[in-house]
This record gives sequence, structure tokens and C-alpha cells, in this order.
Amino acid sequence: MLLKPIGSGPAAALLSLAAGLLCLTAAPVQAWGPEVTQPAHNPEPGSDAAAPRFKPLPPPSLNFYGVPGVVDMPSAEMLPDGQYVTSVSWFGGQSRYNLTFQALPWLTTSFRYNGIRDLNLFGFSTYYDRGFDVRARLWKERRWLPEVTMGLQDFAGTGVYAAEYFVATKRFQTPALSHGGSPGRLKVSAGLGWGRLGSYGAIGNIGGKRPSFVGGGTGGELSYDQWFRGDFAPFGGIEWQPNEQWSLKAEYSSDAYVTEAEVSNVFERKSPFNFGVEYQHSDRARFGLYYLYGSEIGLTAQFQLNPHQPLTPMVVPAPHPIIPRSQWAVKEEDWNQDWPQSTTQTTVFRDQTAEALKEDGLILEAIDFKGTEVEIRFRNPRYRSAAQAAGRVARILTATLPASVETFHITTVSNGIGLSTLEVRRSDLEALEFDPLASDALQTVVGVSSAAPVSETALQSTELYPAFSASFGPYTKPSYFDPARPFRLDAGVDLLVSYAPAPGWIIAGALRQRLAGNIKNGRASNSVLPHVRTDITQYAQYGTTLENLFVSRNWKPASNIYARATAGLFETMFGGISGEVLWKPVNSPLALGVEANYVIQRDYDQLFSFRDYKTFTGHASLYYEMGNNYLLRLDAGRYLAGDYGGTFSLDRHFNNGWLVGAFFTLTNVSSEDFGEGSFDKGFHFRMPLDWILGKPSRRGYGLTIRPTQRDGGQKVGVPGRLYGSIRDAHQASLNNQRARFWE
Repeated sequence: MLLKPIGSGPAAALLSLAAGLLCLTAAPVQAWGPEVTQPAHNPEPGSDAAAPRFKPLPPPSLNFYGVPGVVDMPSAEMLPDGQYVTSVSWFGGQSRYNLTFQALPWLTTSFRYNGIRDLNLFGFSTYYDRGFDVRARLWKERRWLPEVTMGLQDFAGTGVYAAEYFVATKRFQTPALSHGGSPGRLKVSAGLGWGRLGSYGAIGNIGGKRPSFVGGGTGGELSYDQWFRGDFAPFGGIEWQPNEQWSLKAEYSSDAYVTEAEVSNVFERKSPFNFGVEYQHSDRARFGLYYLYGSEIGLTAQFQLNPHQPLTPMVVPAPHPIIPRSQWAVKEEDWNQDWPQSTTQTTVFRDQTAEALKEDGLILEAIDFKGTEVEIRFRNPRYRSAAQAAGRVARILTATLPASVETFHITTVSNGIGLSTLEVRRSDLEALEFDPLASDALQTVVGVSSAAPVSETALQSTELYPAFSASFGPYTKPSYFDPARPFRLDAGVDLLVSYAPAPGWIIAGALRQRLAGNIKNGRASNSVLPHVRTDITQYAQYGTTLENLFVSRNWKPASNIYARATAGLFETMFGGISGEVLWKPVNSPLALGVEANYVIQRDYDQLFSFRDYKTFTGHASLYYEMGNNYLLRLDAGRYLAGDYGGTFSLDRHFNNGWLVGAFFTLTNVSSEDFGEGSFDKGFHFRMPLDWILGKPSRRGYGLTIRPTQRDGGQKVGVPGRLYGSIRDAHQASLNNQRARFWE
């Protein structure tokens, strides 16, 4: 519902190969379109099943760098929008662990961790390195025109795999292998590469000699002075898919592997040709076996997930039906408006509503009856979508309240704060429930406003405060990219306890028991900055720890102003006092916030003692919802090590709860003082639990990965920061989730 505020190019060496392939008696790819199937039943209005179902094209296979490609060379293809890919590849003493995300329909981003065994350079036997890739599609494939993509490979830092390229790909259908069988598919790719991809069979040069990979240093900096510079060479390949399970690949590689095969002796490169066979095990898993460079056997495993395709279909209890009043309110007394004057009657309706909400996993905070209107304030611990929760509340009200109540004011409450109020007319619900365009029709009849304070005449729930809760469950804590062991992990159990004495107040803590792990055996810090994050091995020495223990109050000083104050042990390494103020109008894409913290570093045993390090840290923040579920955030201020600077982050939210984002921080700490990596950067993702289990849940699994964990540009982790929970119940999120109102 658009909710409204109330009131308001190929190379010569490959031409013969490409020309021969293009002369095949094959049709262009237009017949490759998706298959359309109609729903097998009449769908619920507003559900995704209301539109025809499309069987998507299979995602492109990946090369050894984890991006769409042939074997070791890239292709021009793009993954499906939002696709998240984890892949592992190995050949000739080289292992590559790749994470790839299709950030936009035309933009692919990748992070890779490489291990090169027996490189014997720069003091390392096995040389580990991290790299980032970005690929942008220049134009789409058309009937006779190939798809064309530009790519930057390992474009920052030491650049052990650094390359740039332009590549074109054309797809064709091939005759079926058997009578009545499905046609096969053929892909032809050809391109020009620089850097690594220009090191064999060069046909030209731009800008003179290009500096070679030298390694060492701090890394992490953009190598833009080398991009598309030096020798360039052609590459290309073909992929034939006789059916949906198998693929055969062949390619000509322009990578001479100078460092591995000439400078060092990692493997012997005898030929520029690579061959492979791949098997699509399932929609999400693909495996490959290859013969590379005339001497090596290679393997890959690729695992692809798409936020739009949940692991388990969502199953939720059926919502309350909306029975039009014309079917049951047939007597004049059914429309009586005097009942709000009776305390007995209003108490009965409150209790009936509270019980119905409880059965749906929702919690009544307060309800206020005013003749033909009612305001209900509720808490949503079950449904990730605020629109879905509000829709269920509206249905419950139609079932529990007298016919005379026409207007519902539905207020979402979190941590004692009213976040937003939806104004819904009961007659509109009755008219639109079975309308095929119900979700969009709501834009003209539903409004959203800032939540007002609870009315003095409202009937409060009698079962909410004081409230105590406890939970017990497993935890995992990873640590990445130690050269001695690239991945480390601690695991154990957490006991979480919370107590809410009154609205807006919470006292909470987490007791942690580490059961197994090896983070404590990691490398010691060599940082010249205060060790605000790099002493992780010291903090991992203890089995039983107090993860956090704090008291927090949330309140709303004015209509668009939210506030938070927190004191205690915030996280593993720091405790102190924290305050935050956020300005966030309910119908605005913009929000501004200020946070200030005075913190003390906790002792390594993570109980109640502290170390000598104390500091003030805080930031001013700007949040901007850019549309299409992209969120931009800018922070400026003082970080834990006493450095000053700013953080840029860009997140993509999906309507089903997935989140994928990236960030970087630049401060007044020099790259030499910062150390390996030069500056703080990384990416994070969050996978919702309901996407995995198919059952309603607000919980999820989140992870932040930094190529290198250093001390510069670090923030304190304060529980309960304001923006995330508030945004979820404001206009943009409600609009994006409008179809869920009817679920």
C-alpha cells in the first residue's frame, strides 16, 4: 500500500573459433525465454501466487574466481538479481574461496580469499591473499547482439590476481540429442584482458609496461593507476549444455601464470587450453572436474542461494476471515454506539481482543475505545513483516469488536515506543479482501502517521509488566584470515535473560559458555594503535564469560524524535554508558541520529573487572532510503582507538528479510599505522530464520566479514540501537511489504 501520511568487442586469435561457432545451424537465444505456468488453484488475494508463475532460466555457471565464466576465464553473463554464491575452487596448488553477490541486475560484486601453496615468496610457504572483484554489464544480449561486460578483478591491494577485461557472450539453442528431448544450449564467450589476462599471447599494449605483482606491504588500496594498462591479450571459450544437468567446457586462457609457473614453481603451465565437465546436482549446488593448462586437475563446488527463493515454503496459520457486517449485524442494537460508556463491556472486548492476538503470536499493549473508532497498541514478537502483523491485527478487530466500530488506529509498539499508526476503515477491509488488486488498492484508503502517546483513557493490558523472559541456545563466533589458519571458530551455548519492569525499560544479560574452539590459538596483535579489537585471542582464553549485562530505557520525547539511554556491559570488550537521539519522520526516507558513548575496556576474563583503557566515542549519522530497498548510511565521528573519520555503508534489504551490504571507514590513521588492509572495510549479510524454516520468526543469522580485523575505524557494539526497529514499521517498509497485509 502506498501508505500516505494522514492529512497529507573480440581478438584476432579467437576470430576463427568464434566464426565457426556462429555459423552453427542454431537459433539465437530468444527461444530461451522462461516458461510460464498458471497457478494450479485460485490464489489468495494479495499473495505472490496471484500472478503467473515463471520458471527462471538456470543461473550461469561460475569460473574458478567465483564469477560467471567458462573455466578460468570470465563470461559476460550476470547472475539473477540478488543471487548470493559461495564457491570453492582448487587446482595446481591454488585454492580460492569466493563469495559473490549480484548487487544489481547489471552489477556483480565478489570477495575472494586465495591460498597459493609453495609460492615461496615474501617469507611465506603458502601465500594467502584477499581480493575484491566488480563486474558491470554494458549492454544486454539481443537477437544478434551479444551481452557485453566490463570487469575489474582483484582491483585493490597487492593484486596477486589483478586483471581487467571486456568480454562478450552469445547464447544459442542446439538440437536435442534424442527425439522428443529438450534442446541443448551453447554459450560462446570472447574477450580482451589486461594484467593477468594480458600476460599470454598479447596482441597490443596500452600505456607501456605494467608493474608486476610484488606482494607485501599493507595492501587494501585501489590500484587504479594500473587498470587497463600494459599488454592486452584475447581469451575465450565455449560451454555446451546438452541437458539441464551436464555442461562441457573448453577455453583458451590468456593468463601466463607468471608468478606461479615462472617466478616460482607452484605448477607447470604447458598449454593455454582448459577443459571441464560440470554437473548440476540441484538448483543450488553444482560441481566441476577440469584439466587445466596441460598439466593440472582442478575441482570446483558452487552453491547458490537467492533471497527470492526460500529454502522452505512459508507456512503460516490462516488469518482470521473478514466477515462483512452485513452478514451478521442485522439488528438495530448490533450498531449501538453507547457500549464504550460501560467499563464492563470495554473490558470484555479488551480481553477478547488480547486473547485473539495471543493466539496469533501478538501481544496487546493497550486499547482505547472512542465510539466508532478504536486505537490498539500491540507488540509483534512473531512476524518479521510489520505490514503482515498489522493486517492480522485488523482482521482480529473485525472479528472481536461490535459492528459500530468503523475505524481502526493500529499502532506498532517496540521497546515501549509507538513507532507508527495505520488508519484503516473496516468497510474498506470488507470490500477489498477478495479484490485481486487488494494490496495496491489500499494505497488510496490507508494512511500512516507518527504514533501518538498512549491515551489516558486507554485500557492497559494487565499481563505485561513486569515481564521476565529467558532463553538458552547455541552460539558460534568465527575469526577469519589468520595466515597460519584462515578460519577459526569458537562454539558454545548462551543463556539470555531479560526483565522489563515498565514500558520502555529493559534489564538484560547473556551468560556464555565456550565448549570448543581455536580462536585462542590465533596470532597475537601487532597493532601500534590501542588494542580495541585485535586482542581477540586474549578474550578467547576463558570458558565461562558474561557476554553483556545492561539496563536500557527507550522513549519518544516528541512526535518524530526517538531516544535511548543504556548503561552496563555492552559487549565482549567494552562497557560504559551510551545515549542516542534519532530524528525519523514516519513518511520520510531521511533520518538523522547522534550517539555518544563513554566506554571502558573490559578485562580479558569478561566478568566485572576492567582494564585501564577509557575513551569517548560517538557519531553523527545520516540514513537515507534510496528506493528499491537500498539504504545508504553515513557516520562521522570518533572511533574506539581515538581516531576521527567517517563510515560509508550501503545495504540492500529484501522484502523477505534478507540483507546484504558493504561498508568502508576512512579515518585520520595512516595506512602504515593501520597495518594490513590500510583501512577498515568489509561486508555483512543477514539471513532470516523464517526463510530457512518456513515458519514465522523475527530472528535471523547475521555475519560481518572483514578482510582484516584491525583497530582503526572501530565502533563499540551497543545493544538496541534505534534505527533498525523503527524503520521496519515506517512508511517505506510498509509500502514494500504491502502484499503481506493480507497474509
